[in-house]
Amino acid sequence: MSEVIVYFALLGCWFVLSVAAFVALMFVAAPYGRHTRPGWGPTIPAAVGWVLMELPAVVAFAVFYALGDRQTGWAYLAFLGLWQLHYLHRTFVYPLRRRGSGKRMPVVITLLALAFNCVNAYLNARYLFALGPAYSHDWARDPRFIAGVALFLLGLLVNVRSDDTLLRLRRSGQDYAVARSGLFRLVSCPNYLGEIVEWCGWAMLTWSWPGLAFALWTAANLVPRALSHHRWYRQRFADYPPERKALIPFVL
Repeated sequence: MSEVIVYFALLGCWFVLSVAAFVALMFVAAPYGRHTRPGWGPTIPAAVGWVLMELPAVVAFAVFYALGDRQTGWAYLAFLGLWQLHYLHRTFVYPLRRRGSGKRMPVVITLLALAFNCVNAYLNARYLFALGPAYSHDWARDPRFIAGVALFLLGLLVNVRSDDTLLRLRRSGQDYAVARSGLFRLVSCPNYLGEIVEWCGWAMLTWSWPGLAFALWTAANLVPRALSHHRWYRQRFADYPPERKALIPFVL
């Protein structure tokens, strides 16, 4: 059986699993962060867990880029650069900034996220650099690529700045306080909104099936979590702004 057959079978399953994950997470909040609770086995420091579970996305994507036969051209370099821009920050910068928080993460969550990142990096990198249709030499000038890059960078900026707001609150001793600046004035989880926008941009700039699958997985994970966060804030803070939505300003 060829890799191509296995690859597209796995990709099809990946779409189905994203729907299953969404349904499951609408009923059960993943037990890390503010939703940590007993009964999920041994735990490790959250910062360590972040590094371990995100590192495969950095390494695997770079390895599959190196093994592929499409390594030159602005589009391919942009695919590599944008992916690594996100994951180098998520793997090293973000956990180091959380270091010393004292928070812990179940090992099972780390392992599940690690497995996800291995499969997701394989599906995206192998498609882009070997198995999918080759991109034309002028793809970097295509409106879909340009709009996708703009969305990706906008989402990354929103994600990073929102995380920075939350980290500054925690450093000031106000762990899980109500943030009241930036997009937090409109939604409870602008960091999640930014990440969803980011990977929708990725789907557009790559114009690929695995890119679309990744965008769906991101929404399947973060939409339920944003709703859980929103309920948690409302239950914990009696003065929580009633007009604030969970994820999408004025809508959801």
